[in-house]
Amino acid sequence: MTQVFVSIGSNIDREIHIQQSLQELEQTFGPLTVSSIYESEAEGFEGEPFYNLVVKFDTDLAIEEVLKKLKEIETRHGRGVGSHKFAPRTLDLDLILYDDKVLRNAKTGRMIVPRDDILRYAFVLEPLAEIAPDMLHPLEKKTFRALWKSFDPAKIRQKKISLPSSS
Repeated sequence: MTQVFVSIGSNIDREIHIQQSLQELEQTFGPLTVSSIYESEAEGFEGEPFYNLVVKFDTDLAIEEVLKKLKEIETRHGRGVGSHKFAPRTLDLDLILYDDKVLRNAKTGRMIVPRDDILRYAFVLEPLAEIAPDMLHPLEKKTFRALWKSFDPAKIRQKKISLPSSS
């Protein structure tokens, strides 16, 4: 089994898309470990604040199949193909870790995993450090707890929140 970590974000109908995506991810991949939800400012564009969190699950699926299923869930939530990176969105599901694999896109050379957002954004690193504090970053060889403790406080613009329970 492969340990997979996915960063989730939404700034359009946030509560609805976050809660529904968690249900769909669990139906697709099985039991999830879910971080707290953090509200953070939009990064790179003017927009409503995001809800962000990280989930972990185990799978036997190849990375290509995991990526395909994540795209299918995004599409069901109104995320169009070719959506801009820095724009409002109903749902953003980013594969950030696939075990301790280091994989690049063969055509572009761009890193697939570990996703560079882990080291760049507090809204990815903090929830990751919450659910996998002692796991090592595949390239940095430091725990996520240590990486979070050394994160630049000037780049932290988020707060932990609680969603109302849906009864």
